[in-house]
Amino acid sequence: MPDNLSPDIDAYRPLADRQLLAISGPDAAVFAQAQFSSDVLALADGHWQWSAWLTAKGRTIAVFQLIRITSDDLLLIFADGDADEIASQLQRFVFRRKVKIGLRDDLQLQAAFTAPKTASGAVLAGSLAGFLELDVGSGDLPRTMRIAADAPSQVDAGFTATWRQADLRFGIPRLDASQREQWTPQQLGLDRLNGYSVKKGCYPGQEIVARTHFLGKAKRALQLLQLAAGAAPGVAVEQNGSTLGTVACVAGELALAVLPLEASDAPLSVAGQPAQRLPLLEGLAR
Repeated sequence: MPDNLSPDIDAYRPLADRQLLAISGPDAAVFAQAQFSSDVLALADGHWQWSAWLTAKGRTIAVFQLIRITSDDLLLIFADGDADEIASQLQRFVFRRKVKIGLRDDLQLQAAFTAPKTASGAVLAGSLAGFLELDVGSGDLPRTMRIAADAPSQVDAGFTATWRQADLRFGIPRLDASQREQWTPQQLGLDRLNGYSVKKGCYPGQEIVARTHFLGKAKRALQLLQLAAGAAPGVAVEQNGSTLGTVACVAGELALAVLPLEASDAPLSVAGQPAQRLPLLEGLAR
């Protein structure tokens, strides 16, 4: 991480690539439980978890952070845009439930490469009346997010790019439009983040997720690669002249690729350039 990222309060900078979506009302938690992959009803107030929205065929539309302020008030952090489109699609499943879904454009998300002052793991700190603090790092790479109404206005593109690289180092998939509805949660390594449940009730894609889990049929998973040159999502990862897997997301010269769990240690290449396997950072399961 860059040395100029000071650990004091001034180090907080806006993350311009995030959108906040609110789900509120008496049926908010029940609605989210029926739509998303994580166990929202088991999540305590004042906690957050990783979650995903899947197609009926078990393919991942979006990966996000789900914050349970109360059972009536959920906040979702989307890192890859289209939160307004997702809100529109979710609205089709509200039916008669007492739920409101909408963007929170009045709130902004700030971040810093420093350990949180109070938040820890899945436990939130503060409130939206001031700022809400989230622990999104580990001992090896401390990071803090906070949601506030008075976020700094100046966007730092370099900081946002560095944060995205840190996401990939933790194995957080960042899916652009070309990679949505392409991968199962298992292929994206969401088990490492506790991002889906195989024990709760039904949700879109649940049957396929559970079958894959209990039958042990997941044969591919996310791996971190250091690229010799930039690449685009969807590009093939090759080994010995044959396609081995696919790049799912990229941040500079880092990439997350979906590769076979069982593969030789022979050198890899992406877009004709060497690619080196790197270990993923642990500590971000919630």
